[in-house]
Amino acid sequence: MRTFEVNVHELPDRTLIVIAGELDMTTCPTVTEAVHALPLGGRTLSLDLSRLAFLDSSGLNLLLELRLRVQQEDGTLELHGVQERVLRVLRITGAEGLFHLSPRPPTAAVPGHAA
Repeated sequence: MRTFEVNVHELPDRTLIVIAGELDMTTCPTVTEAVHALPLGGRTLSLDLSRLAFLDSSGLNLLLELRLRVQQEDGTLELHGVQERVLRVLRITGAEGLFHLSPRPPTAAVPGHAA
């Protein structure tokens, strides 16, 4: 079994969720549960995907659902540190342009992470 982690960090200017491992039909419910309780109204939701190794159609659907929810709550969704393998899925499906992508993860603001 591969390791999968979801860590939520409430920062002053955003909510940061770090996802590591594979985002697929077996792991999406964990992310959904972590995000479901978060108040997103008007805030930025940053997903650090720098340690995400794989994304299937379930994972893509989850990202699209998060995008819709954040938009409905007048917030912003950012994807940080997207690896080439995951970026390829976004490109092939035409979803790349739907997301604000940043090459660096915003983990410098999280205690225990280097800049």
